[in-house]
Amino acid sequence: MGNDHAAFFGHDTEETRGIPADLLPYLEAADEVEADNITTGVALVNEEEAAEEERAAVLRALVENSLLLGPDPSILAELGLDEDDDYWEGEEDSAAQTASHEDALDAAEQDLRERDSVEAIYQSIIARAPEHDIQPSLDRVRAVLDILGDPQHTYPSVHITGTNGKTSTARMTDSLLSAMGMRVGRFTSPHLSDVRERISLEGEPISRAGFIRAWEDIAPYIQMVDERSTSEGGPVLSFFEVFTVMALAAFADYPVDAAVVEVGLGGRWDATNVLDGDVAIITPIGLDHTAWLGPTLEDIAREKTGIIKPRQTVVIAKQPSAEVLDILLERARECDATVRVEGRDWEVLSAQIAVGGQMITVRTPSAIYEDLFIPLHGEHQAHNAAAALVAAEAFIGGRAIDGQIVECGFASSSSPGRLEVVRTSPTIIVDAAHNPAGARVLADAIGASFDFTRIVAVFSAMKDKDVESVLSEVEPHIDHLVVTAMDGQRAMSIGELERLANDVFGEERVTVAENLADAIEVAVHDAEATSDPTTSTGVVVFGSVVLAGQTRDLLRPAR
Repeated sequence: MGNDHAAFFGHDTEETRGIPADLLPYLEAADEVEADNITTGVALVNEEEAAEEERAAVLRALVENSLLLGPDPSILAELGLDEDDDYWEGEEDSAAQTASHEDALDAAEQDLRERDSVEAIYQSIIARAPEHDIQPSLDRVRAVLDILGDPQHTYPSVHITGTNGKTSTARMTDSLLSAMGMRVGRFTSPHLSDVRERISLEGEPISRAGFIRAWEDIAPYIQMVDERSTSEGGPVLSFFEVFTVMALAAFADYPVDAAVVEVGLGGRWDATNVLDGDVAIITPIGLDHTAWLGPTLEDIAREKTGIIKPRQTVVIAKQPSAEVLDILLERARECDATVRVEGRDWEVLSAQIAVGGQMITVRTPSAIYEDLFIPLHGEHQAHNAAAALVAAEAFIGGRAIDGQIVECGFASSSSPGRLEVVRTSPTIIVDAAHNPAGARVLADAIGASFDFTRIVAVFSAMKDKDVESVLSEVEPHIDHLVVTAMDGQRAMSIGELERLANDVFGEERVTVAENLADAIEVAVHDAEATSDPTTSTGVVVFGSVVLAGQTRDLLRPAR
């Protein structure tokens, strides 16, 4: 049913996947002209006439295949036509008109070359060791940055750690600082669909040309440090260390006025901890990555305190226990850092569901901000927004921010793959919840933000995750579960997923689908298989950031 899936999800075929929809007509037109010349054996008088005829055909194809609902008015104007003219008959393209559209074909070719280059760079980086497979040290990253002139010290920064909510908080902090007129660089991980999402400049993923240039700028020095490290018996830089260097260097090269940087794993030995952040944010800490950070909340908290630096401001969200909070506060005292603790120094005074998100009122150390709209669902996002607002205040010296600026910043914020509605009829929600704390937040948020009477979920996970605990958190809220496979060596086998799901849900409430497309189709059919008109149904896809990204690629309209 491969072609059926392509139709169901609004996708192109395998041959065209990865090529932007707006470029396909241009390339196909050029291919058709070439094929026609070969098969018909038309004898053109000379090479100049052949080129002119080919370009004329391509120009006509550009008009016919415009991305607009009708012909592109700008192209028609160039041809001396309007939208009602029969532009196929009796119209000869001038040399100037043809030349003006050669740029479109050149741009298409350049875009494809850049796509190939980005993918090749990405593959070469991820072929390196993952962050947790190497010895804990910041020496390799510091060595490369030292050669580059320590670009991370050329701009102020907000550094964010925690277990859940880091990316959403980073994106909202970015939006607030941007609304104040700053050029902001943001580094988050992992990405959902495109590796360039990790490095954001002024709210947009770094361009392909920028990504390529960032890699080329650091590659010689990465190689130098790799060779030095291996000669001493050490490892090469990990993939996350390389991405961190790329981001910090790209921010300086752009240049940015501020950087918002999310920790990859832990804090103390994380590659991003070469920063001396002006502001630190610590979101709620939970059990995750226990094999590398420690088996208890207290162990994990100690690792995450590593980002707290002398004389900075530390914004601490509500923590799961007094013991965890005490560990964070003790480290802040040692560093003579200023602390802003949720519940004491700042809080969410109210949060009400609104169309497309929620309205919140927040008290900070400097002001009370009333009736702020954030286009994100879930009570946890209200607390993430409040943390971002307190951090933004601290970043500008601790003073209140103009209310209209705050409204503008929050209104433009987004958090893809976090309780994100990607389809309606039925409603399909994507969430990257992949640990017990995240699953608990997901379950609470669905109950509070959506009026579903029947929920079918699609689930997959990495093999190093506590799947049984994740599923146990959501089981009371889900009527039926569809488990499916993911690509990659880290993915849990579908057989193991099925076994664990059966243990938690019972075999009668679990269905297995071999791939994500089938899983979503099964879930949609199951959700809608009711004759009761009062039933409100929803489909929730969760369990992995990778799964969230693949689902968005399947279900979101092509752009």
